[in-house]
Amino acid sequence: MSEDDARASSRPSAGDDWSARLHTLWRAAAQIQDVTALADGVYPALLAHPDVLASVGSRWDARDVQYVRYASDVTGPTITLSRAELAARDEHVCRASRADAVPHSPKILRHVPLSAEPAARGPESRLLASAGAVHALECVIPFGGSDWASLWVGLASPPTEDCVLEERLLQIADVLIASNKRIVEYRIHDRLQVEDAFLAEASLQMDASLDVEETLRRVARLAVPAVAEGCVVHLFSPGDELNPVASAHVAASAQDWLAEVSRADSWLAKVLRAGAEGGASEVLRGTDLLGGPFGTGAAAEGAPVRALSVSPLRARGRSLGTLTFLYHRDDAEIGSPRLLDDLAGRAALAIDTSMLYEQRRRHVQVLQRHLLPRALPDVDGVELSAAYAVADSSLDVGGDFYDAVVAGDQLALLIGDVCGRGAEAAALTGLARHTLRTLLEDRTPPAQALARLNRALLTEQTTRFVTAVVAVLSPAPGGWSAEVASAGHPHPLVRGADGRVREVDCSGVFLGVLEDADYQPTHLHLSEGEALVMFTDGLTEAKGADGSYFEDHLADALRESGAATDPAGRLVTMSADFRRHGDDDTAVLVARLKGRA
Repeated sequence: MSEDDARASSRPSAGDDWSARLHTLWRAAAQIQDVTALADGVYPALLAHPDVLASVGSRWDARDVQYVRYASDVTGPTITLSRAELAARDEHVCRASRADAVPHSPKILRHVPLSAEPAARGPESRLLASAGAVHALECVIPFGGSDWASLWVGLASPPTEDCVLEERLLQIADVLIASNKRIVEYRIHDRLQVEDAFLAEASLQMDASLDVEETLRRVARLAVPAVAEGCVVHLFSPGDELNPVASAHVAASAQDWLAEVSRADSWLAKVLRAGAEGGASEVLRGTDLLGGPFGTGAAAEGAPVRALSVSPLRARGRSLGTLTFLYHRDDAEIGSPRLLDDLAGRAALAIDTSMLYEQRRRHVQVLQRHLLPRALPDVDGVELSAAYAVADSSLDVGGDFYDAVVAGDQLALLIGDVCGRGAEAAALTGLARHTLRTLLEDRTPPAQALARLNRALLTEQTTRFVTAVVAVLSPAPGGWSAEVASAGHPHPLVRGADGRVREVDCSGVFLGVLEDADYQPTHLHLSEGEALVMFTDGLTEAKGADGSYFEDHLADALRESGAATDPAGRLVTMSADFRRHGDDDTAVLVARLKGRA
């Protein structure tokens, strides 16, 4: 059934069946999307009564008329007069007092002798009187809140006591009320779906980054212009001051104005402080905006601002700041309190998460620095280079470590990897590095140093194993002699002056696993121009887009990095650029040999 079912092309005769007309209205009321679409069915149905000269309907918002519809035999089809048109015809219309007509019950039906009706009472009685009516029936129809309607019929004479028009007006009122309720519920449901979809997308956007600055920018940008024309995020500083940290405006010319207002306006600062202390979002309109940089009278690039909303940002029991929206749009398009509160809650959680992540990242960096040497020693005839890269986004402390120790005329190099990440791995990393460093400072041979560390780890009864390789370089004719021992660690490589790469053959079981582990040293000679390259498996196990590993390209990478000022850093960068899969940390230690002074 279409809305045309409610329309009639001409005035029916008095003998037409009212039940059929009412049934047609009910059918149309179940399908229309706007209750005003019933007008073309309601007015002909009322005019079909032989005593009715004209019919008038009006829609009101509190005491202000929104529009009036009028129909009679003389006018033919219904005529709609807007609020502005009514005001132009009669200046009293839009400020007429209708306090007695505002509904306080489901429906109100009353008789109105038009001869006694004051001319300034409302537009309906004057329109009916102009059609020759001397008496009217009015049915006041509540639609909820301040929204209500009034349906009138004008009669040539006062009705008899058994007038059926009273019942028919009430029946039409039931149709209109039921139809409006269905439409309102549908619109609320539809709006909630739109809001939920926006909130879900907003969460995805805000959660897409753990960088604090990027998260703040995303919060400000995603709501403009979807929610409002302008947005500002303020966060509390350590000194309990609200500072603007991100802003966005749909108009590029208003960006600087909004940033300045959010930073320096004292009126806004008071509003934001109150909003941060409040329990829910608050929307300021009209006179609420007086005294500030907004409102219809404000002279600024971003004015006029019709409304301003302030939502507190709270997450995990902490007050973070405020989320402020500026609206140039109609009041009906301003987000619901549910939307504003929910969006602020999600934004606060995303901001707090990114801030906690940043805080944890700094703490991990500090702890990681304490697990690595602050600087490498200066050694005559050797250029040392080291690099470390964290690949795991979980921000747990990694277990890779390295060090270089000078003991007399010897240079001891060590590198290792503790299985896993986190607090236990960090503790074992510190234990392994400092144990080996202490032993090597006492000129303990590499194999014995690894055996001593193995016993120490077994004493700790740790469930993790450690890999390591130790090389002790001693001056020798034409270069350096090297004694190398390994405990399950990737073999070191030697890059020759001519670019050729050879592997140091050394092996041994993991540390912290077997009590009777035996570590055997390997001896080799390193000439001037050669480089000893030690690394953890994060370097070689980086997996590229084609499925190959960086280990397959390591020889070429060593040749390419040989002339670099920082060969260890260059290798780590090349591995990171190659990596598409894998998230292990990487440590590299390079000793490039040159002639001694």
